[in-house]
Amino acid sequence: MVQIKTPEQIAKMREAGLVVAAIHAATREAAVPGATTRDLDMVARKVIADAGAKSNFLGYGGFPATICTSVNEVVVHGIPDDKTVLKDGDIISIDAGAIVDGWHGDAAYTAFVGTGHAPELVELSRVTEESMWAGIAAMKLGNRLVDISKAIEGYIKRQPRPSTGEHSLGKFGIIEDYGGHGIGSEMHMDPHLLNYVSRKRGKGVKLVPGLCLAIEPMVSLGTAQTEVLADDWTVITTDGTWSSHWEHSIALTEAGPIVLTSPDCGKAKLAEYGVTTAPDPLA
Repeated sequence: MVQIKTPEQIAKMREAGLVVAAIHAATREAAVPGATTRDLDMVARKVIADAGAKSNFLGYGGFPATICTSVNEVVVHGIPDDKTVLKDGDIISIDAGAIVDGWHGDAAYTAFVGTGHAPELVELSRVTEESMWAGIAAMKLGNRLVDISKAIEGYIKRQPRPSTGEHSLGKFGIIEDYGGHGIGSEMHMDPHLLNYVSRKRGKGVKLVPGLCLAIEPMVSLGTAQTEVLADDWTVITTDGTWSSHWEHSIALTEAGPIVLTSPDCGKAKLAEYGVTTAPDPLA
């Protein structure tokens, strides 16, 4: 069952989305050389508490933290701890979520720790983020789920091969085992959204008003394959290449999409794609 939201429910999801945006802003500032991933988790906990919201990550399936902190070759679901100390030149993907009155927000971004990052890492993050926006731009009334997958995959495949630097095998790998999802009264709901086109999956659901999705491409500088470490959470690339993860939660309305976890509802970025966003439901 795909959950369709009312305007009032979308407004609550926007509230949760703004808490997630605040977590991103605070953790981005705190992601400096010498900080531990536990430090970042404590920053996120304070933002959630100050907003009077709840964490949707803490305790989810037994997950022990408020955010996921995925460093370098870790793709997703990295667990914050005191042992992982950020170093100059690292990249870190931070996935965060929040609940307001039972409605969820979920978003992720990749940050650069310190300065002097290799060009292939800068390009990796750019391509992953832009593929996300290409997917969001394809979230139009009348389209189907596969149109989002096609836009994400198509954007990545159109990009020049990355330089074969220290962290790269000279290609972009679209991670196959993880993807986007519906979101609303739960963090993970139907439908599952692939970041590539699969003939086995067909066209997927039709995109209609009230549909809410978390669109989240994950891309590596090598393989599309992953493995899960012994903690049953941490997902790494099988070839050790570094990866990037970007995500936003989006609501589709009669007036267009609303990027619920973006401070400006995605207005500036989607304008680059010729897409007009719906008004902020909290304005």
